[in-house]
Amino acid sequence: MNRQAQAAVMFLLGAALLHAGATDLYLRYVKAGLQPLLLASGGVLIAAAVATAWYERRRAKAAQRAEGDHSHPEPRISWLLVLPLLSLILIAPPALGSYSALRSGTALQQPYGYGKLSSADPVPLSVVDYASRAAYDHGRSLHGRPVRVTGFLALDRTGAPYLVRMALNCCAADAQPVKIALTGKLPPVLQPDAWLEVTGTYSPGLTHDPVNNGPIPYLSVTSAEPVPTPHDPYDETWNN
Repeated sequence: MNRQAQAAVMFLLGAALLHAGATDLYLRYVKAGLQPLLLASGGVLIAAAVATAWYERRRAKAAQRAEGDHSHPEPRISWLLVLPLLSLILIAPPALGSYSALRSGTALQQPYGYGKLSSADPVPLSVVDYASRAAYDHGRSLHGRPVRVTGFLALDRTGAPYLVRMALNCCAADAQPVKIALTGKLPPVLQPDAWLEVTGTYSPGLTHDPVNNGPIPYLSVTSAEPVPTPHDPYDETWNN
């Protein structure tokens, strides 16, 4: 590709980054805290593309005056490189779901400490927060407190239900599942990848993930309501 074509592709890439960063689309790729860097990168690419096109136009005019027009057409197939950029702009990939969750071991990690619970009733908790308190703190801060947790459903080969949230450190490529085993009053029909807001209480005991033998705590469900997919489908609790 010649310089003008390179500038065009660079401009499109910068526009795609700005589009993703200005909408919720970027949350399908990276964690929320990287939005400013994503927007800045898009701006830099667009500025570089404009500067490249302007410089190349001046250089081409100077060469034409000096030697005449001896340019040769560039291979058009190179423009196929634009297709991945268009897919980024036009097609939003789905967030990782139950298929990925059941093929990866739970990534639950023991935290250094536990924050004070909200006074709300039920207590709103992330999947990671509930699972770490239940597995590593033996539910001491959860006894007698109804909790509300949101995640998507995953069903293992035996049909056992899990409430899952994919936790990430940086981007979707390193997302790993954290799982809660559900017992109690469950909906009669369980649909994998359906998002649920589950209200329940701490249930003692642990099961172990068949993939990596990691701890999976139980939650005794008292009610479960379907909810829309959240605008940020990933859990960043352990980055806070």
